[in-house]
Amino acid sequence: MTPKVIKVSSISVGEFFERHGADLSLDLLGPQVGFEREIREPAINRPGLALAGFFTYFANKRIQVIGNSELSYLRKLDPVLRVKRFQQLCKQKIPCLIIARGHKMPEELHAVAEQSEIAVFSAPMVTMKFLNSATIILEHEFAVSTSLHGCMVDYRGVGVLIMGHSGSGKSETAIGMLERGGALVADDLVRIRNIGGELITASPDLARGFIEMRGIGIINAANLYGLSAIRPEKRLDLVVTLKPQEDLNNVDRLGIRRKGYPVLGIRVPHVEIPVAAGRDTARLVAVAALDLQLRRLGYDMADEFNQRLLAKMAASSPSI
Repeated sequence: MTPKVIKVSSISVGEFFERHGADLSLDLLGPQVGFEREIREPAINRPGLALAGFFTYFANKRIQVIGNSELSYLRKLDPVLRVKRFQQLCKQKIPCLIIARGHKMPEELHAVAEQSEIAVFSAPMVTMKFLNSATIILEHEFAVSTSLHGCMVDYRGVGVLIMGHSGSGKSETAIGMLERGGALVADDLVRIRNIGGELITASPDLARGFIEMRGIGIINAANLYGLSAIRPEKRLDLVVTLKPQEDLNNVDRLGIRRKGYPVLGIRVPHVEIPVAAGRDTARLVAVAALDLQLRRLGYDMADEFNQRLLAKMAASSPSI
């Protein structure tokens, strides 16, 4: 079954303020209007050219941020022209206005925004810091996402998604990795977002830190192994699929040919591990994670063995 991919095309100003107003220290200036307006692009715009009367290529789908430069320019304009330019800006169907550095706009401009039903917020951060912080938040909000069934663990800095059929031992394997110093990110349902080309995994809020063990029940990983045994989110680096013993002959033995598991348009390194009675699956998954770390550092154990084998064969072949 192909996992459902969720794409976010917009969020309302009200949702943005409710979720991130505290993190960005936003303060609503004036009445609560325009909260139903939609933010349709995960970026911020500074309307300097628009305030000068130039609206070609104006990014009206973005949050508009007014900093020192824009305020200084507005204050130098003739009052009548200042109001006219601001009215032109407010007619562009912008989502909202945010005034950086905790500054205040002239009262007549607040009146124009209120009449146009555009929410105006104040942020104490310097303009560039606010732009960076808000952009990161919006990238998270607009990130393409999906959900996969499995156990997500962080083992020595490698984010490993353990997948397999029901009863294949995913949770038991995850517990074994926690006992080896790993950390649980999610059990059963793993939420994945593509943020700037990186796959970031997390657990639903209700299930964070909990893992289900057949025959035992629900386990709180932090209570058993300490707070270091859980992570709120982790980058997905490796997918491990636990295969039944009857598929043993179909599993790659040498690891020379790289496999990839497609997730949200990105191919993640993929390893298949057969499960059988008596096998320490957690140890095998841990070895796969460490092998991936070595490959990223430029050392490939399978390739090294292959090169030795080729050199041995070349040396043993009779010269022509």
